[in-house]
Amino acid sequence: MITPARTLTKQAATGSLLGLALGDALGFPTEFNDVPAILAKCGPWRRMKLPRPAYVTDDTQMTLAFARGIRTAMDRGLLTPQRLTGPVREEFVDWYHSPENNRAPGRTCMTACRKLDSDLPWQEASQIGSKGCGANMRVAPIGLVPGLSAEQRAGAAQLQAALTHGHPTALAASDLTARAVFLLAQGAEPMGIVGQLRSYAYENREKYHERWLGDLWTRSHDADPVVFIRRGWDECLAAMDRLLVALRDPNPEVDPCLLTGDGWVAEEALTTGLLCFLLFPDEPLTALRRAACTQGDSDSIACLAGAFAGAHLGAGAWPTDWADRVEHQSDLMSLGALWDA
Repeated sequence: MITPARTLTKQAATGSLLGLALGDALGFPTEFNDVPAILAKCGPWRRMKLPRPAYVTDDTQMTLAFARGIRTAMDRGLLTPQRLTGPVREEFVDWYHSPENNRAPGRTCMTACRKLDSDLPWQEASQIGSKGCGANMRVAPIGLVPGLSAEQRAGAAQLQAALTHGHPTALAASDLTARAVFLLAQGAEPMGIVGQLRSYAYENREKYHERWLGDLWTRSHDADPVVFIRRGWDECLAAMDRLLVALRDPNPEVDPCLLTGDGWVAEEALTTGLLCFLLFPDEPLTALRRAACTQGDSDSIACLAGAFAGAHLGAGAWPTDWADRVEHQSDLMSLGALWDA
């Protein structure tokens, strides 16, 4: 059920972008640690504190790059693949060269962005074998932009993933992540979100967005574009099946990664981020803390949990003393205000 009246006042875009960055900053010091090491370093997970200073990782940096690319494209007219590709490609290349790109960026993003910084068609830069979570850690902005059609939102979500991560599961997981952010921002009830995403996956299971992706599929070993994209949706559906099992008898004290995966790949980042959010749909800081205290890709899991929680609850989800300290707060707020307006 969607409640449109609530969406007018909650500032979902601001809440989601701030939540993403806060989760990223909370998970930055715990990435690559197992849970015992995190507890030894940070104390009880339910009382984890936002670091001082609250630095973010490449997750938030690339989210902002994608968001700026969307803004530039839409300043020029209706969102189309032709308008979006150039600005986002330029933003990703600028990120690649930035001196601030020193926050343990993913190998796939770095390799693809190096190739994007050339005259190659973007499809040749894309890493067709990679389905890393870099594909969907940054996709939230397209779920927050008002006035888009379902085709624009899905196409843009998959295109931004494909610029670096060309595996069909990366495309499908990015599409699903953006869809989840969109539904929650529009007022969908959290406990129904997995069912809605599964329905969406089945509806789109054989839909290849050629207008947005071009001939990307030909770089794979698949016989045709439908076989290519179906492979990605099926992996995401299997991941959501594991999420449903985890939600049947949830135990917040169990590391979510043990139930839905460590989050290094896109479909697991989606489902483990969703699990952390759904364990505490009305306790956003607890959701972020649970996500940051995990054995897997803690910053990416927490940034997605934060994007979901912020889309659901709005800007008021986050304490002022946290929101005011996170790196890039001004940019996050200005982009959020643009789309909340």
